[in-house]
Amino acid sequence: MAEPIKWRKKVILAKMEGTYGTDPTPAGANAMLMTDVSLSPMEGEDVSRELERPYLGAQSQFKVGLRAVFNGSTELVGSGAAGTAPAWGVLARACGLAEVVTPDTSVVYSPVTDDHESVTLYVWIDETLHKIVGCRGTAQMSVNAQGVPVIRWSLTGLFANPTELAQAVPDFTAWQAPKVATTANTPVFTLGGQAFVMRSFELDLGNDVQPRLLIGREEIRIVDRAEQITATVEALPLTTFDPFALAVAQTPQALALTHGTVAGRIVALAAPACELARLTGYENQQDTLEWPLRLTPLPVDGNDQFTLTLT
Repeated sequence: MAEPIKWRKKVILAKMEGTYGTDPTPAGANAMLMTDVSLSPMEGEDVSRELERPYLGAQSQFKVGLRAVFNGSTELVGSGAAGTAPAWGVLARACGLAEVVTPDTSVVYSPVTDDHESVTLYVWIDETLHKIVGCRGTAQMSVNAQGVPVIRWSLTGLFANPTELAQAVPDFTAWQAPKVATTANTPVFTLGGQAFVMRSFELDLGNDVQPRLLIGREEIRIVDRAEQITATVEALPLTTFDPFALAVAQTPQALALTHGTVAGRIVALAAPACELARLTGYENQQDTLEWPLRLTPLPVDGNDQFTLTLT
């Protein structure tokens, strides 16, 4: 009898596609260092034949609209060298973000409306290989006090039958160790120019990812986007910052968040026009009043709702 397949024995590779849906053959240098991985290898719909027969019984079903859905998290940290894209940058590009590299200076990610890129994923679970081409998706960036900042990726790609193949040897040298989110390591969090004491933060790209599986076109598409930000912060006197008045007036507020202090490992999020949602409740933590803020990053001139800059 064969040995059991080990769930924890995984290798995950990701590589940009030059042509949508064409496998660029990822190798060990394209390894993704991830946590909290899940895979739905055969999503789709079942279509019954609904045959009229002179007896009762189940119907055969066609398996249609097949796609695979992959989820996993990467630690939020730069490449270690300013102006060099991080290893997780390929995933950002597959989530509708443009990557602009200024050598020796910075890498900037920002949303784009057209010409979304795609990646091929190789996901090994032990020696069972899932090749998933044409992947596009969405993501959530989280920074929580006393935790490791992460980006949670959800990628959808075209289905192919898995195979048995020896694992590639992953090369993780491009991945840097992260820093926990603390006052020292996360020196900037402001909203409307006002500094806040922050408990938690999340930016959700809010991409609407849909399979478009037609005759003549089989593609995973990003058809819309609606970013959302949530942040739990210590409340301030309303004379200092009034989220109620700002929400009613729909007055956009600039948001800034910086994590990291060493060149090559600094990640800075800027959202220039965040509209506050209704503050529908308070939170009590350690007998301290906290605001669970909800914000919508709005475009100013288009495709500028936010930028994620690595320096």
